[in-house]
Amino acid sequence: MTKQLDRPVYADGHRFFGRHWRGRVVIVTIVLLVVVVLLGILGILAGSSSLTVPDVVETLLGAGTRAQNLIVIDLRLPRVVGGLLVGAALGLAGALTQTFARNPLATPDIIGVTSGASLGAVAAIVLAGGTYSVAAGLLTIGLPAIATIGALVTAAIVYGLSWRGGVDSYRLILIGIGATATLTGITSYLIAKAQITEAATAAQWLVGSLSGISWASVWPVLVVLLIVTPIALVQSTNLDISQLGDDVSTGLGVAIQRHRVIVIVCAVLLTAAAVSASGPIEFVAFVAPQIARRLAKTGRPPLLASGLLGAVIVVGGDALARGVLPGEIPVGIITAIVGAPYLIWLLTRRNSKESNA
Repeated sequence: MTKQLDRPVYADGHRFFGRHWRGRVVIVTIVLLVVVVLLGILGILAGSSSLTVPDVVETLLGAGTRAQNLIVIDLRLPRVVGGLLVGAALGLAGALTQTFARNPLATPDIIGVTSGASLGAVAAIVLAGGTYSVAAGLLTIGLPAIATIGALVTAAIVYGLSWRGGVDSYRLILIGIGATATLTGITSYLIAKAQITEAATAAQWLVGSLSGISWASVWPVLVVLLIVTPIALVQSTNLDISQLGDDVSTGLGVAIQRHRVIVIVCAVLLTAAAVSASGPIEFVAFVAPQIARRLAKTGRPPLLASGLLGAVIVVGGDALARGVLPGEIPVGIITAIVGAPYLIWLLTRRNSKESNA
C-alpha cells in the first residue's frame, strides 16, 4: 500500500499567489467586485446635486461642464475612490488579524491598533493647527506617518505583553482592550487641551467620515494597498496552515513567528493608512471578514473577498448617508450602528456554545 503524505487542508481549491482557491471563493470575489463598481457609480450619483449616469460618463471622459467637473472630479470621485480604498484596507486588515489570532474578535479596532493610529493622527491634527486634510502643511506626510508610528508601537506593545511562550488570542484581546481604553483616554486628553478649533476638527475626524478626503489623501492608501496586498496574499498558505496550531505549523515548516510579524505589520500598515485618510471607521475590520467567510463558506476569512466587502460596506454606507438619510451622517456612525449589534450577537453566540460544550 502506498503511503500518502499528509497535507494541510486548504479552504479553497486553485493555486494563486500561494493560495488554494475554491470555485465558490472565486465566484463570491467576482460578485463583490461587480457590487463595488456599481456602488462606486451610485456613490458618484448620490448627493444634493442631481446627476445622471450619462452626465457622469461625459464628465469622466472630459466632456463635462465646469460645474460637473467640480462636482464629479473634485468632490465626489475622490470621496468614492477613497471610500473604496479605505474599506478595502480595513477589510483586509481585519481578515489578517482574525486569521493569525484564530479569533473573530481579534480585529484592529479591538486589539488597539486603530486607537494607536488615531492617537498619532490626532496629535498630528493638533500640531497642524486644526486642519485635518492631508493636503495641507504638516499633514501632507505627517499624518499618515505619525498614524503609522502610533499603530506600530501599539501593536508591538500589545503583542509583547500577550507573549507567554506563544500568543493566546484571548490574552491578546484582553490586553488590546486595555490598550484601547488607555489610548482613547490620552486622545481625549489631547482634545481637551487643544484650542477650540483644533478640538472640534479632531472630534469630527474621530467619528470616521469621508467628507474630508481629497486626492492627496487617496494616494497614500492606494500605495499601501498596492504594496501590502501581494505580500498578504503570499502569506495565504501559511495562514491556512497556522489554523492547525503552532506545533503543527512548525512541524510543517512554517516559521511561525516570522510569519506572524509579517501579518501583523501588513495589518498595521493597512489600518494606519485607512485611519489617516478617513478617521477610525469602526467595525468594518470586524464585520467584513466574517460576512465574507460566511458567503464563501471557508474555514477562515478569504483575503480579497474581505477587502472587497469592506469597500462595499464603507461606500454603501456613505452613499446611504448622503443619498437617503436626512442630512449628511458620517459613515462611521452607519458602520457602528450595523457593527455593534453584530458584535453583541457574536459574543452571545460564542457564550452559548461554550455553555453547551
